[in-house]
Parts: sequence; C-alpha cells; structure tokens
Amino acid sequence: MSQPIYLDYNGTTPHAPEVIAAMRPFLETHFGNPSSSHWYGTGPRKGVQTARGQVAGILGCRADEVLFTSGGTESNNQALKAIAGARYAQGSHLITSSIEHPAILAVCRFMEDHGFAVTILPVDEDGLVNPADAAAAIRPDTIMISIMHANNEVGTIQPIAEIAALAREKGILMHTDAAQSVGKIPTRVTDLGVDLLSVAGHKLYAPKGIGALFIREGVAPEVYCHGAGQENGRRAGTENVLEIVGLGKACEIAAAQLDHNARHMREMRDRLETGLESALQEVRINGHRAKRLPNTCSISFRGLAADRLLDAIGGEVAASAGAACHADQVEVSHVLQAMQVPAAWAKGTLRFTTGRATTAAEIDRALEVIVAAVKRMRG
Repeated sequence: MSQPIYLDYNGTTPHAPEVIAAMRPFLETHFGNPSSSHWYGTGPRKGVQTARGQVAGILGCRADEVLFTSGGTESNNQALKAIAGARYAQGSHLITSSIEHPAILAVCRFMEDHGFAVTILPVDEDGLVNPADAAAAIRPDTIMISIMHANNEVGTIQPIAEIAALAREKGILMHTDAAQSVGKIPTRVTDLGVDLLSVAGHKLYAPKGIGALFIREGVAPEVYCHGAGQENGRRAGTENVLEIVGLGKACEIAAAQLDHNARHMREMRDRLETGLESALQEVRINGHRAKRLPNTCSISFRGLAADRLLDAIGGEVAASAGAACHADQVEVSHVLQAMQVPAAWAKGTLRFTTGRATTAAEIDRALEVIVAAVKRMRG
C-alpha cells in the first residue's frame, strides 16, 4: 500500500536531506560536550556557533541574540514567563489575541492564576487583529504584547510591524510566535520591529524538539532554567548539539530558497483550492485571501463533519480537521470560533497545507479523492 499524500506541513515537516547530512557527523563522530575545553568539545562547540549564525541569518539579527530552546512551545513560554518575571515591578498586564496557539493562550491562563491580567483581542472574520484594538487595550501597567505572526490553522498574517510600533512608543515589549512563518515568508526582526520571536524547528524541515527564541539586545528576561549557565546564562543544560546543527542548516536552506519555495507552495495550494471550488458547491476558504501563508488552505464543506471527512480520505490524503464530533456535540477550533465562522461551515473544516516537496500530480490525485468523498457523503 502506497503512503497517503502528505498535506499537513503546518503540523510538521519531514527532515530535509541537507539537514540529515549536516547532523550525521554529530551523531556518529562529534559526540563531545560543547562546554568541554579539550579536543572533543571543539567540533560540537563550532557546530553550535555555526548554527546560531545560521538562525540569525534568516531572522536578520545578531548571533548572540539567538537562544536555543526545545521548540516553539518552550520559546513561547520563555518569552512570556521570563519577561513577565523580569518586568513584574513595572506592571502585570499582557495583551494577546483570541487565535493564538495554545502555547500562548495556556501560558496566559497560567499567568492569570498568578496575579497577571491578560487582555485577549478579538479578530475579524478573516482572522486579523485590528491594531486599533491593540492600541485601545494598552494600559499603564502593560508590559508585553504577544501576537502570532501567522496563524497555524487559517494562515492569516498579522500586522505585526504596525502593532510593534504601537508597543515601542509606549515602552512595551513585543513578542511574536513565528513558528508557522519562519521559512515560508520573510521574518526579519528589524522589519517586524519585535523584541522577541519564537521559532519551531520541526515546522521548517528540522527535527522535532529544537527551537529558538530571538531576544533583542538590551532585553533582559529572567533566567528560565538554572544550572551551569549555558546559552549565555539564560538556559542551563548541555546543548542539544545534534538538533541545533539541524535547525541551523534548515534555516540556512530556508533563507536561500525563500522566494522559490513560497512560490511553489502557493502554486500547489492555489491548484488545490481552485480545483475544490470548481468541482464542489458550498465550500468556503477561511482566512484572509491575500494576507495568508502561501501554503495554507483552511476550507469548510458546508453540512459535513470534518472528522468523518478526514476518515473518508485518510487512506490516501493526510490532512487535519478544524472540528471534531463527539456524540451529540461538535467541538470547533477556537480559531474558527474567534473568526465567528457559522457552525454549519465550521464543523466541516479541513486544513490542507502544502510543502516544498508537494507535486502537481499529488494535488490532482488529492482533488480526486476529496471531491469523491464529499460527493459521496452528501449523497
């Protein structure tokens, strides 16, 4: 049995061959501790230094502004908790949005339980945050705004630079969760105007379990993990050299091929959307049609149940659902709820995301499978 066509690249990505090649020496030969002063520590230490520069390259920042973490979730946790702890004397109010990843929203709920106040901004029907809402939410005790760069479900790209400018005028730090955008669209921190930015390796063809957090020079968060003082004293623990090297190589490739890859993913995504819209009635695309990640298609099939449709195509197409049915109720994603997508549409929402390796033949076959399944389920 052949493998299903993979259209869930926002969920995770395969390891790029170049990434595997870059990591192999650190799996087979360069096993030393990068903190060691002897010969065995030299190779791993250089590997980490090179990777730090490669990550800095795609973000347009200095190498010493890159902190390696275990992934996007830890980067988000560090950004919020470590900054909040360091700035608690200045204020205890944070601003975020209703469509953030759980790695932000769950942290905010935790912080509310520990004395912080959080304002959650609404979004419009396209999933966009209005900068005016962010400006109106700012209080004298606001210390941070955290708005994701691009949404993982619908792909909508937020006006980060505009919101960051508002924050900077008030002396408020700006963080963005860029887990989905790094490697797909430009993410240079000077253009975005952010003080902190989260990276997740497994979203850009690097391994799972590795990420990074950009921390602008002059921003001084609390130490997140105490110990021997690795990562400039901000995150103790022996470095995950193997995966750090993989992340660095993935960022180098993504930076060099950004325009080409974005164009290809958009062509494949548009081929899928055009095919579905022309072959089926009562379908709608979620998210901003222009301000959207080039690879992301969130599409609703009116009157259908997403999990049932996913089961119907799962043997041949791998995707993800925006809603799940349980007995007599339907659980719609918090993103679709925040966008106020009508229930009849929301409960039938699937997310298809293309990648660098997606081919036109795969899209055409996926169209055949999806269209046939929808027609069959609609009788």
